Amino acid sequence: MQKLLRKIDKPLFIFTILYTILGLVMVLSASSVSAVLRYDVSTYYFFGKQLIYVIGAYIVGFIILMIPTEKYKLGSILYIILVLISLVLVFSYGVIAGGAQSWLDLGFFNFQPTEFAKTALIIFMATFYENSIKKSKNFAFNLIPIIIAIIIFFFIAKQPDFGGAIIIAGITFFTFLTIPFPKKSKIKIIKHLGMALIVGAFILLYTKSDLFNSTQLQRLKFQAPCSRYMEDTGYQVCNGFIAFHNGGLFGVGLGNSTQKYLYLPEAHTDFIFPIIVEELGLFVGILIILGYFYMLYRILKLAKKADLMRNQIICYGTFIYLLLHLLINFLGILALIPLTGVPLPFLSYGGSFCLNIIMMMFIIQRVSIETYNNEQKREIANL
Repeated sequence: MQKLLRKIDKPLFIFTILYTILGLVMVLSASSVSAVLRYDVSTYYFFGKQLIYVIGAYIVGFIILMIPTEKYKLGSILYIILVLISLVLVFSYGVIAGGAQSWLDLGFFNFQPTEFAKTALIIFMATFYENSIKKSKNFAFNLIPIIIAIIIFFFIAKQPDFGGAIIIAGITFFTFLTIPFPKKSKIKIIKHLGMALIVGAFILLYTKSDLFNSTQLQRLKFQAPCSRYMEDTGYQVCNGFIAFHNGGLFGVGLGNSTQKYLYLPEAHTDFIFPIIVEELGLFVGILIILGYFYMLYRILKLAKKADLMRNQIICYGTFIYLLLHLLINFLGILALIPLTGVPLPFLSYGGSFCLNIIMMMFIIQRVSIETYNNEQKREIANL
């Protein structure tokens, strides 16, 4: 293991650990009041669960470091099949929360297939397109991941989880753009994808499908939230603004937030950033955002450095995955786009998302190890 750790991207690994620790501290702070007053459990309830998720995620992560990416092919197929089965089961056995039926209660863990679908698609596209480039003339064959992504998109949209569906679409589309297909083949596939989406939209409209429930439709009202403070469409976002204002430049102190006293009902999930700014200040908030950009830069650097196509696709896919979560979360809490309940990487509470984002960061580190090994082989061969 020590030999492997010497070959990883150390700055990215350090930032991953720092953000994970910060996330645990802020989940404890943000959830301490609502745990007692709203859920009638211990102050440490959500912190304890998140700590278990993090420990489990890092254990899985260190196992991932030892598995070569060349062995991902069969696993990626099984992974995508399990995700599809889980998404179907959600409609019959899913737990409803926040107006969406998105979770499967496994007793010890609330399993959210949407989060696993994001990572499954990245890995599946990486292993699939690595070999299909040679078969780029086989147009129908190259559409397989796109078709699967469209199916997953509509399953998630029907829950309804609009934020999750948008991220699935974004991961698929932008990751596909990074794949070095011949230009004509790529344009042809994009055209057919556009036509499929248009046909799908007409089918949903024609069948009068209830794609959005009343809760989802209300979220489309996102501008000037404080003018609708007494309505669900403005209450939470406006209280987020109040948290930003209270924090000022240096914050009111760790644990001293007033907005977590049930003013922000989900302060430990997708609205954890306003609590961070309120307690630690705008200065720390800006540093956190800059840190995210640095992590994205490191991932992009690894993508460009990777000499295997599957590893390049994995890095680009993870870059897009992380970036979309950041954009949708930040723009949502700033009332620049509709609020969709998308968690903030490493900082928000949530088992499925925590496991998946940390798992992908370790897969990125496995890419770093393989790139390092290949560079060493080339240097030895040139001696």
